Amino acid sequence: MTLLTGFLGSGKTTLLSRLLSHPALGETAVIVNELGEVAVDHYLLRRVDERTVVLGNGCVCCSLRADLAEELRDLLGRRTRGEIPPFRRVVVETTGLADPAPILATLVSEPVVKNHFELERVITTVDAVHGLRGEESVRQAIAADRLLVTKSDLAPTGALVRRLASLNPIAEILDVSFGEVDPDLLFGGSARDPRELTFAPHAHDGGIAAHGFVLEEELDWGAFGVWLTMLLACRGKDVLRVKGLLDVGGPGPVVLNGVQHVVHPPIHLDAWPDEDHRSRLVVIARGIEKQTLGRSLAAFNRAARHADRRPGAPASANPAPVELGS
Repeated sequence: MTLLTGFLGSGKTTLLSRLLSHPALGETAVIVNELGEVAVDHYLLRRVDERTVVLGNGCVCCSLRADLAEELRDLLGRRTRGEIPPFRRVVVETTGLADPAPILATLVSEPVVKNHFELERVITTVDAVHGLRGEESVRQAIAADRLLVTKSDLAPTGALVRRLASLNPIAEILDVSFGEVDPDLLFGGSARDPRELTFAPHAHDGGIAAHGFVLEEELDWGAFGVWLTMLLACRGKDVLRVKGLLDVGGPGPVVLNGVQHVVHPPIHLDAWPDEDHRSRLVVIARGIEKQTLGRSLAAFNRAARHADRRPGAPASANPAPVELGS
């Protein structure tokens, strides 16, 4: 079993998606933990099957630790009964705010889990653009057996690598761009016992919340771009993460992925990953109420759709992508 952690937007899901496409990881089960009540990340993996489990609406390092153990036991039972394809490895992807220490304590102490699963690695992704942000990211770096510095094509990494080496001199530090890495460099036995990790107790920042939205009507892409640009301009420091699958009228959704002021180029998928074609958006923010975000997004979308219905107005069901944020 491998624990994959890293701060918000540091590239965990991109890395896991690329790894799952590698033949060496064909027999891998995945448990994805998401903070909000609307789950998105498991769809971004591009593999949703019986071996993909979502732990949503909470953090596995605190409120969902018992659920994690239960899901691992359930995967084991279903494999034994032949109800799911066989797997040789389980990867647990945490939320971006997770503290690895209590998760590891659960994995190595729960009787059934420790007798049937061997913890082989703790992998932590660190964003070269934003570096270590807050106490959670430092804890994630200290817990790692492998430290993966992502987005090195966008920022120099020298100072960050030196900081990581001082925090965790045991971990190997690898430069990973666009999630591309040889699985043989990541997996295998750990050089230390995770039970040796100790941290002072802490609580998540009470002002941070994951707000999930499911839109029943088609999203106007241009209006959404204006809305998100204005949101980031006004409250960019408080918007930690934006991600979603958006229905803009095409055969498949637009994949949105942003970290604070940086919004990656949107990706147009050829098809939806499931039968639900509604837009699903998650905003992880500090000090911003869900109702405020929901009302403003609905107002922008409603105004754009009303304008499109005017005589002579150009169609905007699937406009060209626009630049979202800076």
